[in-house]
Amino acid sequence: MFTIDTILALVSVHAYLGIFLLLLLGGLGVPVPEELPVIAAGVLSGTGFARWWMALPVCVLGILSGDAVLYGIGRRWGEQVLGWRVVRRLLSAPRAARLEAAYRRHAVKTIVVSRHAMGLRCAAFLTAGIARVPFWKFVGADAAAVLLGVPLSFGLAYAFADQVEAVVADVRRVEHWVTLGGLILLAVASAMLVRRWARRGEVGLGEGRVRALWRSTHRV
Repeated sequence: MFTIDTILALVSVHAYLGIFLLLLLGGLGVPVPEELPVIAAGVLSGTGFARWWMALPVCVLGILSGDAVLYGIGRRWGEQVLGWRVVRRLLSAPRAARLEAAYRRHAVKTIVVSRHAMGLRCAAFLTAGIARVPFWKFVGADAAAVLLGVPLSFGLAYAFADQVEAVVADVRRVEHWVTLGGLILLAVASAMLVRRWARRGEVGLGEGRVRALWRSTHRV
């Protein structure tokens, strides 16, 4: 598992390329939590190793690129991907069928909900390609969802860059760990708020399906 100091070390030499590659690989399933490269980019910007007006767009581009690759794989190979060993771990045929049905009903809402639902994003974006959701609609909805949370996490890291840098320089100081923990909690809390909003949309979809089923079974 990558930690914030490991990621800072990796991207300190080639900041923009390092951030982009970490986010791209994380989007494809490599165990790199998305928040950590974003926080690292904010810290590097806040301490002068990167320019924020370049680092923030690189974060957004890296995340969207990973999502677009997943979409492209699903669109290029279609349901063939369901037979791939690496894909079977996260996307079964029944799950793909449920996601395809959701895309047919509410494509944009499904994309937004999936982006903020842990454990669902990779499967959902592969399925978006399989279901042939229009690429412009996929990218537009995904970009809007990314812009809900990434600038906030980046901004918090930028604002508290000095404290995070102190943690990396002197990990023995307990108060520095507390500061870092507070920063990460703020980032996680913001992500949870966005995910809660997204889940409300998902619950709304479920309630709509229940009402439709009730009407269909109680027709005179």
